[in-house]
Amino acid sequence: MSAALRPVSLRVIPSPSDGAVRRVHLLMRQRDALRPLFRLAWDNLAGRFEADELEGWAAGVLALADVNAGPSCLVAFWEISRNHPTEEGIASLIAGAHTATNICRHAGAQATAATIVSAAVARRILRAGPNLARWWRTMDELAQRAPESVEPVASRMGEILAAANIYAFESFVAAGLKLAGSDKRKRLKFFTLQDELARRLIERASAGVGFAETERQTKAFVTSLWGRPPLLRSFPADTGQAPQRRAGIAGPLIRMPEIYRGVQGEAAYSLYKAAAAHAQAHLVFGGARFPVGTLKPLQVALVTLIEDARIELLAMRQLPGLRKLWSPYHVAVAAGVATAPTLLARLARALFDPSYDDDDSFVAKGRMMFEARLPRLEDAAISREIGMLLGNDLGQMRVQFNAKTYVVEPVYRDDGLGLWDFGDEAPSSGETLDLAVDAARVEPREDPDQTSIRPDLQEDAGKVGRARPVARDQRGIVIAKYPEWDRAHDVERPEWTTVREVLAKPGDPRLVEEALERADVLRNRIRRLVRGVRVGRTIRLKRQLEGHDLDLDAVIDTGIALRLREEPDPRVFRATTSRHRDLAVLLLLDISESTRDRLASGASVLEVERLAVAVLAEAMSALGDPFSMLAFASNGRDDVEMTTVKGFGEPYDRACVGRLAALSSGLSTRLGAALRHAGEVISHARSFRKLVIVLTDGEPSDIDVADPLDLVEDARRAAVGLRARGIDGFGVVLGSGAMNSASRIFGRGNTMLVPRVEDLPARLSELYFRLARR
Repeated sequence: MSAALRPVSLRVIPSPSDGAVRRVHLLMRQRDALRPLFRLAWDNLAGRFEADELEGWAAGVLALADVNAGPSCLVAFWEISRNHPTEEGIASLIAGAHTATNICRHAGAQATAATIVSAAVARRILRAGPNLARWWRTMDELAQRAPESVEPVASRMGEILAAANIYAFESFVAAGLKLAGSDKRKRLKFFTLQDELARRLIERASAGVGFAETERQTKAFVTSLWGRPPLLRSFPADTGQAPQRRAGIAGPLIRMPEIYRGVQGEAAYSLYKAAAAHAQAHLVFGGARFPVGTLKPLQVALVTLIEDARIELLAMRQLPGLRKLWSPYHVAVAAGVATAPTLLARLARALFDPSYDDDDSFVAKGRMMFEARLPRLEDAAISREIGMLLGNDLGQMRVQFNAKTYVVEPVYRDDGLGLWDFGDEAPSSGETLDLAVDAARVEPREDPDQTSIRPDLQEDAGKVGRARPVARDQRGIVIAKYPEWDRAHDVERPEWTTVREVLAKPGDPRLVEEALERADVLRNRIRRLVRGVRVGRTIRLKRQLEGHDLDLDAVIDTGIALRLREEPDPRVFRATTSRHRDLAVLLLLDISESTRDRLASGASVLEVERLAVAVLAEAMSALGDPFSMLAFASNGRDDVEMTTVKGFGEPYDRACVGRLAALSSGLSTRLGAALRHAGEVISHARSFRKLVIVLTDGEPSDIDVADPLDLVEDARRAAVGLRARGIDGFGVVLGSGAMNSASRIFGRGNTMLVPRVEDLPARLSELYFRLARR
């Protein structure tokens, strides 16, 4: 049990006869039902804070009682008080109590209780300090202007704060108040997230990188391909339809999705480039639009697929580097049930990738027909010829095809509506014409070494790896539920695993500090590496006196100056430099029962892990890299325990070292759920690169899973999901027993074997510096 939760003997707090502490104790003596709960909170706080601080806290409790906030509010406030870290002080609790009092005046007791409960969620996501204070002020403003909406917002706080950004939360509340005005019904629709705009605001804030951020870079990239600036526009936001997830062509315009769900960071930049390049290839190499006539939806889909393959091959003949841009998104495999969507996805890859091997007769026939018409590749008529013939074949095969649910594959390709002439009833790009415009869901490559993955791997790309905060149950604090892959049935079970937060115990930091002193030689070597390392985002500098390239704008200005007989500016070069480090790291420690094993040196596996992490933490702290440390173990799918040793917003101090020293071994290793949660935690880090390093000494296993391969396969999919979100995953395996499964999970290129566990401290630090330089 954490020291913060361990009952202590009652302290006698000096208080004036009319002081708040005395008054609140007298009040609780009259409340038999509330007195035990109050006593738990009071004893906990009395052991950690001074008398004047407790006086302010008691005044906050009295303020809640005086406005008739009710027992539920008081109990909720006592609960967050018990879990409040000592190092953050008590001032934020006192301020929260008075703000909650004001909320109660405007919105009532039930809304106030929900707000106090949601404050724990807000603190976990936004961290303590100014952000949390601004959150309280925003909730107070909401109570004054839309009191009926306070409870809906509080109950959905985890979803609304998915972006972990207080600015996004303030903008969300302000948008709802402005949109609905004085209409309560509209306000409730917005704040219960039934309004499409509300969902889009949350989604957009969580995505981080969207069309607005990538437009300039994407336009410059596509212009460099064919010398024709693309006319890029985002889809209009006021169509009343679901947000568009695919690019579309409307005459000379290329419409781009506002965001690609589940795609972040550099992966988003790459996807926008791939999508814009594909759409521009249609405008460069495509012909007249195909008349729909009496074509069936299946034939429309196949003609579109063949035309996509045709224009891409023409583009790659002219610019071979485009193959590298598009190939990561072709991930269909020659396996699984032969449905129409999977066969079309396999055909799309077969026409794109000459090395792809597929023995299905339909795919083979499509490839053969396409190759036979390569001499006529510039004739768009071949797309209609092949598509109609293949459509007839597929129809005769009695393969199931649902035109309402079929989606175009892969994700970078446009919706296809711009290729067709619908006559007078032509829909705009983004509307539905029997074919749903979305991303096809195809299983990833089975090759564990394959580093190229498609960004929208999950059934709902907007929820890849997303946690769904849920309420506390009788076994502790439930912080998230995650899906898990069922290998036997080839399906993903939604919300199958439950992650619980286990508070870190305070320990004696001297245990780790003494071990560090004994490893002084290694620490000196790491310090030398720290002094020499340079990691950062490359920044382009314009108008430099010297550089590797000419700055065209500066050259033009110089030419103008010369013609005007003025003194030109000599700074006409461009240069690049690395200005700052931009790397976030999450260390995920396996503390299952097997880490209790003793080595020849007498130390346990967990003790060696602690030393290795402490050495690396010193280095990362010296470099200023944001990092976090999580420890995990499991006791069945309903009890995956996560312990936060250090959060991203915390300094690396002796308290963190003490929590590291207090870790103990026990339970099992459900790695997939731990990886998904690690991805959720690090996804909120505002860094250019994100890296998850897993330390484990065994294969994934748990008490409720008979075949360990089930959990290996689930962990592999979780690792692929990390890469889909732009997060690098790396496995460090202690001993040789789990090497095969780790390679399967992370890929051989992302797995490091440490046969002698005693070598881990040196190997882990060296690995970090190697990965940081990638």
